Amino acid sequence: MPVLKNVSKHHLLLHFIVFIWGWSPILGRSISTGTFPLVWYRILFTISLMGLYLLYIKSPIKISLKRFLHLSLIGVIICVHWLCFYGAIKVSNVSVTMAAFSTGTFFTAIIEPILYKRRFIWYELLIGLIIISAICIIFSSELKFGPGILLGALAAFTASIFSVSNGLLIQNNKEPITSPVLSFIELSVALLALSIYLLFAGELSVSFFKLNNNDIIFIGLLSGVCTVYPFIASVSLMKHISPYTINLTVNLESVYGIILAFIIFKENKELSLTFYVGFSIILIAIFLDAYLKQKFHKG
Repeated sequence: MPVLKNVSKHHLLLHFIVFIWGWSPILGRSISTGTFPLVWYRILFTISLMGLYLLYIKSPIKISLKRFLHLSLIGVIICVHWLCFYGAIKVSNVSVTMAAFSTGTFFTAIIEPILYKRRFIWYELLIGLIIISAICIIFSSELKFGPGILLGALAAFTASIFSVSNGLLIQNNKEPITSPVLSFIELSVALLALSIYLLFAGELSVSFFKLNNNDIIFIGLLSGVCTVYPFIASVSLMKHISPYTINLTVNLESVYGIILAFIIFKENKELSLTFYVGFSIILIAIFLDAYLKQKFHKG
């Protein structure tokens, strides 16, 4: 019973985090500035808040060079992930982006066994293929949103890589690292990498640093409410829940995001019947995975 109680608590927390993440694309669409400034400021605000948190808990930041290089690589991947995610929203809409983002299940079903050096599980691959097929159905009727679908899928791919990689790092008992320190280092490197790119691309002009009041508020909410707590807590959950299960549950972020987009932006008027068919298949696949996990006693 205690084990079941702990598992239920962790899964409940995971769903709460995913609901908070469901607001991320809504805020992303509400922010008027471009993708690069949006991501740059989001990371800047986030690591500032995380730095204050680390000072408050007096957490030391001591890691080996090898671990730092691993975290740096993941930080760059996180940066690419956010650029793709918010880029997809800018060139399409929230609903299309979130549907494409559901392909993370398929990518994780392949990446996790490789990095964890375990066998592939047939139903994980099956669920992933079903979701990919649903995305193809959506793509066939929403060609005008093609760039958004491709960027959303790339955002899902990069999210799968850093989720599985963080799972390995957080479970490494030889060189333990807390999730706040891990997150702070990764995002600090992400900010540095993005800044270097923007500098050489000539994007760091005066206009880049100009934000209107609404954008400041929305980016603040995106950083504080939708990033700092969920990011740290989700990494901690990797001690108790497998990356595949986390990425599968993250698919509900798409559900929350799309529902919110329908209510706030009336995006349902922009989409065809085929979109709903494709996304319904994605939802069925999510519930099918839960059923198969219960049947075969998988975490």
